[in-house]
Parts: sequence; C-alpha cells; structure tokens
Amino acid sequence: MEKPVYKRVLLKVSGEALAGEKHTGLDFEVIGQVCDVIKECVALGVQVGLVVGGGNFWRGVKDGGGRMERTRADHMGMMATVLNCLAVADMLEQKGVDVRVQTAIEMRAIAEPYIRSKAIRHLEKGRVVIFGCGTGNPYFSTDTAAVLRAAEINADVILLAKNIDGVYSADPMKDPTAVKYDTITYDDVLAQHLQVMDSTATSLSMDNHIPVLLFALKDPKNILRAVCGEKIGTIVKEEA
Repeated sequence: MEKPVYKRVLLKVSGEALAGEKHTGLDFEVIGQVCDVIKECVALGVQVGLVVGGGNFWRGVKDGGGRMERTRADHMGMMATVLNCLAVADMLEQKGVDVRVQTAIEMRAIAEPYIRSKAIRHLEKGRVVIFGCGTGNPYFSTDTAAVLRAAEINADVILLAKNIDGVYSADPMKDPTAVKYDTITYDDVLAQHLQVMDSTATSLSMDNHIPVLLFALKDPKNILRAVCGEKIGTIVKEEA
C-alpha cells in the first residue's frame, strides 16, 4: 500500500476541471473519479482540505469585465464556487466520506461559516473540509483562497490540480519549444511571470513557506501520487 509523505494537504481543483470535456457545468463522472481518489487519501490517514474554483459556471473578471461592477461580478464567482462545493460534498457522502462545507460568506442554511479552529477539528476527525466562496472578498482569486486556507490550517503542501501537467517556460499550446520544470522557485515564477497561480497567491505561498505542487487532473490518480511523494508535475518552493 502507498505511504503518504504529507499529513495534511490543501487540494485546489479548478471549476473547469469539474466540467470535464463539456467545459461548463458539472461532469459527475469526473467528480466521482476525483472523489474516489480523495477517499483513498483519507483512508491512508491524510487530512484533506479542498478549495474548488467556480470557472465552470462564472468567472468574475472574465465574464463580468466591462459589463458589471467588479465587486458584484466577483461575488457571483463566489456563489459559483458554492455550487461546486455542494456537488463535490454530495458525491463524497455518497461514497461514504465524512465531509463539511464551510463558506467565507455566511449561508447557514446550506453550509457552516468558515471558522479556522472548527475546520482544523474536522480535519483531525478525518473529515474532508471543502472551503467555498474563495476568501470572501472581491479582487482575490480562488488560488489565493487556497493558499490562505493552507496557511491557516497549517497544510504541509498545496496540491494544485489543473488542466496542465506542470509549469512550463512558456505556454506549451503556443510555443512547442516550451520547457517543463520539475522544480522551480517562487522567485523565478514571479520574475518570469509564469502562469502557476496569480502573483498574489504565489507571493502568499512564498511568504508562508508552503510548497505548491502543480499537476494535471486529467488522471485523478495524480492526487494520490502527489500525496505519496511520486515525482509528478512541478513543485514550486524556496531555494534548496
């Protein structure tokens, strides 16, 4: 049986990834596969916090840009993350995983308000905690929310599951000569303006010394591989 190298992780999954090939809405087959792997991680004793994006329903800046006031557009994006949180929570429960949803904006009828000490208690009891509504503030991405929650719950690593298999020197879809990095420093990511996370999220992870492991969610088993220390994707960290 695989042996995890991390005790507590913060997994960030993009909303687009949950949409699968449809690129919008929810693909329950994909969500089910992700939840199967999360269940395996929990069975190994790993404490899992989860932040889900909302881009499969609404992206504040992109969808509302120029046509809506930014704060309101971002609030709509926060609501979109809650749709995903509830869908993932329901699927996890169907698979026998104990889960709690906490939101940065209070909506007590459907989720707990985010309380750090309560979230940590849930994790210690083996429950998966899904954090919704981003940071609860406009102008901040769900990547930044993932780093913030990772810092607050003292996560060992941020697992960034995206639609790309690592960090490249350029966009591999546009530049066939782009080189994939196995390891890169926060400073280099910021200096080269590489698309790992936005600069706010990258700076926050750097300031709090939290490594970020970016990998492709196309194979959900990559989550388990990452938890068990296999060399996949790209790890962003401080200088060795």
